[in-house]
Amino acid sequence: MSLSSAFVLIDAAAHDLKGFDCGKPSLNDYLSRFAVRNSSLGLSRTWVLTELVAQGKAPVAAYFTLASSTVTRELLPSQPKSLPAYPVPVVLLARLGVSLTQQGRQLGAKTLVQALRTALELTDTGLPALGVVLDVLDEAALKFYQHMGLFTPLTDQPMRLFVPMSTLRQL
Repeated sequence: MSLSSAFVLIDAAAHDLKGFDCGKPSLNDYLSRFAVRNSSLGLSRTWVLTELVAQGKAPVAAYFTLASSTVTRELLPSQPKSLPAYPVPVVLLARLGVSLTQQGRQLGAKTLVQALRTALELTDTGLPALGVVLDVLDEAALKFYQHMGLFTPLTDQPMRLFVPMSTLRQL
């Protein structure tokens, strides 16, 4: 099945959210039950890449969700003294999933790259953020993110990863 050319903001009227299955129930459930609602409440934004269909709702091939968050200087891998002692803003990569039908086609890496580009664009257009933080779902996901070579674990939190915006700007 062919895929659309770009990630777009989620639209319950145009996207088949209930048919998505990435093999991780919590990610499936979030997309089908909470992504649209959280977006309408201003809590997060979800972007989807869909399969091309002639009619009806387009199946979701992959998605990611971004939200605002904070981290304290003490948790950062390098603890710059120039940062304030109070929590600093970051973009949270809250969710990332790829449909089972699309796995094994490098779509996970493409989705991650798009999520990081989107986070960088958001910071360049007005959302201040020191970097991107993500909470790793499981060991398989940790290996995926480690393979990308961008992320560093937060201090004392090996399943919470960080990449500074300065690193993303160099890519």
